[in-house]
This record gives sequence, structure tokens and C-alpha cells, in this order.
Amino acid sequence: MFERYKEELQELKQNFCDRKLISLKKAGKYIFEENKKYLNLSSNDYLGIAEDRKILKNFFKIADFSMGSASSRLLTGSSYVYAKLECLLAALYRKEKALVFNSGYHANTGIMSSLLSPKDVVFCDKLNHASILDGIKLSGAKMFRYKHLDYEHLEELLQKNRNDYDTAIIVTESLFSMDGDIADLNRLIELKNKYRAIFVVDEAHAFGVYGNRGLGLAEEQNCIGDIDLIVGTFGKAIGSMGAFCTGHEILINYLINKCRPLIFSTAIPEINIAFSYYVITEVIPNLKQERKELIKTADRLKEKLTSLGLKTTGSSHIVPVILGENQTAVNVSKTLINNGYYLLPIRHPTVAANSARIRISLRADISYEEIASIPDLISKTINV
Repeated sequence: MFERYKEELQELKQNFCDRKLISLKKAGKYIFEENKKYLNLSSNDYLGIAEDRKILKNFFKIADFSMGSASSRLLTGSSYVYAKLECLLAALYRKEKALVFNSGYHANTGIMSSLLSPKDVVFCDKLNHASILDGIKLSGAKMFRYKHLDYEHLEELLQKNRNDYDTAIIVTESLFSMDGDIADLNRLIELKNKYRAIFVVDEAHAFGVYGNRGLGLAEEQNCIGDIDLIVGTFGKAIGSMGAFCTGHEILINYLINKCRPLIFSTAIPEINIAFSYYVITEVIPNLKQERKELIKTADRLKEKLTSLGLKTTGSSHIVPVILGENQTAVNVSKTLINNGYYLLPIRHPTVAANSARIRISLRADISYEEIASIPDLISKTINV
């Protein structure tokens, strides 16, 4: 009965693509596995908040919230704690309304599958996250994927196809999680205005890190007001759990009524929502220097990688090292782990075939000196 699944698992293993769950213990910027200590460079805790015991201790001094919800938000799972966070987000972004979701995946699949229909069209960056693609597929809308960050190609597709459909959406990540590169949001706004499209931006990996107030690359590029829906997550730089979108009241109210991941999911407990509020209001504003140092560390690391002839992309705190074959990425990962760096291989289907890599996710509490030997270790491993 299970032969097909067994064969596919064997094929994955032969191609160095098999995955497994690992039981780990975390303590600050370190990970422990079987009593061995590693520097954690594979998480999205970009500001080190999730494991900061001082922040957690200060929060729990004021925390008086439920540990469970036992209901969807449209029944009894919502509360004044949710309303407080959503009002804060709307005010920060100067939008009419905000809506909290259980995760970034829930947000993206829900937004795309709700706002689009088979009569509509969506223009999607080739490297957008799987959650965006899954939502589009569920909607039945026509999808055109433009070449990554290629806005001339996007305009060609818009010119040729926009008028054949009712509603059009242009959707992009602001900071791409596997390549570490950044979208030109103002150029995309020009195209959304020219071709009468709704513009959706996923700030998952930029929220908390970029912008004067940590609102993301839309703040840094000074274009928040021209984006129709901004999506962000609490499970990365904020160190909490959940996600949100903020924008026009009509769009938010439509999602409340039509978004299946919101309607049919048990709500996140109040304590997580309250912690997100606490971090956004009390912690992020005090980390401006840490956020600057994070980017400086990334720039120094990229310089060293490039000097050794290693291929890296992007201009952010996410530093990929493109290695090509799966086996090479697996071998490099083993070398790095053996030397105390917890860096796992990223392979197809997470990235395109033959573009396997090591993705170095930097944290504000990790200095350049602590990671300076990584480029040499990678170079020596692939040149053996």
C-alpha cells in the first residue's frame, strides 16, 4: 500500500534531498543538540528577541492573559488584546485597518485566495514565497510570474494581459528570504498605478529590521502610503508568533468575511498577541543601533565571501552562499556544523534545482568576529 511513498523517500535520499525533524534546545544565540553547542545561524530571530530571557522576564511581570483561545476569532477567540494590537499596527502604518493572522502562511494563502477569483489576474515575482503561490492556486486566478526583480518583464506582461481580466494584483516580497535581495517598491508602485492593480507587499523578513521605526522596507523606501496591503509577521524579527496585514478598510473587512484560514482556524492565545504588542512598542524602538550593526555585519561577511570567489547574492542580513549541487551543500553544512556553526543546507524544492545553498541568517547579537571563519571553511570544503 505504501510502496510509492517508500520509493519517493528513497529517491529523495539518493538525491541528497531528504529531510528530518531535529530535537534541539535553544539558549540565546546558541543551539544544543546531543549536548553539543552551536552558534545558531539558521533561524529568523534576527534581533535575538525570542530567546532573550530579560525581555521575556520583563514581559511576564505585566502579563495577565489567557494561555489558550479554544475558538476561532469570529466566535470567542478574539478579544480587546487583538483589537489593541490591530489598532497599533493600523496607526503605525497610517492605514485604515489591520488584521492579525495565525502565521505568515495563513495570511498569504488567505489574502490571495480571498481577493482573487477565476475572473482575475495576478502578477507574481518568480521567487515569491510558497504561501503566496499556494494562495493564488487556490483562487483559480490566472497567474503570470515575472522574472525575479525584472520590472521590464513585468510591464511586458501587464501590457499584454492586464485588460483581459477584472481585478489585477501585483504581489512581491520586499526582502526575498532565500536570496537576501530587495524589491524596488517605488518602481512597482508606478506599474500598479499605470495598470490599475492592487499592490500587495510581504514584509515578512524586513518587518522589525528595516526603517526608522522597524516597519520594514516600505518605510525605508518611503512608500507605505502607496501600498494597498502590507503583510508582516511576528514570528521572525519580533520573536513572537503570528502575522498581520494592514490596508484599506474595505479590503480588511472583505478578508474578515471571506478568508478561510482566518475563519476556520483557532485563534492564537492572547499571551502571544500581547507579547507582540510589547515587543513592537517597548523593544524595537530601543534597538536602532543593533539593527544598524546587523546590516554592517552582513556587509563584512559578504565582502569576505566574495573575496574568496564564493557566490552570494542580496544586500541584507540574509546571506546565501550559492553552491549548486545538493551534495555540495550537504557537505558544506556538515563542515560548518562540525565547527560549531548551525547552518543547514537549503535544497530543491525550497530553491530552484541546481541552486542548493547555505543560507546564513544573521542575528543582531552575533558579531562579525564570531562568524569570520565561515567563508574560509566553505572555501576549503568545496575545494578539497
